[in-house]
Amino acid sequence: MVATQELAPPPRLLERYSREIVPVLSTKFGRKNRLSLPKLSKIVLNMGVGKALQDKERMKQAAEHLGLIAGQRAQVMKAKVAVSGFRLRQGNEIGCRVTLRGKRMYEFLDRLINVALPRIRDFRGVNPKSFDGNGNYSMGLTEQLVFPEIDPDSVTFTQGMDITFVTNTRNDDEARELLRAFGMPFRDETK
Repeated sequence: MVATQELAPPPRLLERYSREIVPVLSTKFGRKNRLSLPKLSKIVLNMGVGKALQDKERMKQAAEHLGLIAGQRAQVMKAKVAVSGFRLRQGNEIGCRVTLRGKRMYEFLDRLINVALPRIRDFRGVNPKSFDGNGNYSMGLTEQLVFPEIDPDSVTFTQGMDITFVTNTRNDDEARELLRAFGMPFRDETK
């Protein structure tokens, strides 16, 4: 007998990309080939934990929180070079990161846009100019508590993180339109 497995439904934003965003971008950029349109390749979450040099527990807790937020285990990063001014030796643990692709990437993007960003106090939108010139967008969060997966009672320190959205396009304007179509709340710069 073959055991039947229940398949999880595809993420909302992945379906929305196929049904709504591709036709809109196709008419906007005047391209018929859907493979030439901008697409999200991966999302990288990074926490630099400089205080981990004095307190090893901070790195452990930061990696645990990043794993809860991303839904997969965080990779602990070690220093590649020694910097005497920072009392940093080669091989010291100084940060953690997670690279999201596929379904987890779209699920994280959905939670970020619809749950985490609206929970930020005095939020007026993300900076629309934080592109790197190659179609990749980076933003920072000052604390991990905006994600509902983190229990505020278990947190002993707040830790910020960097989030980088990597697209397959080399054009910042195309990447901006892609993220705007997903619902990224860019700040209005005309005011």
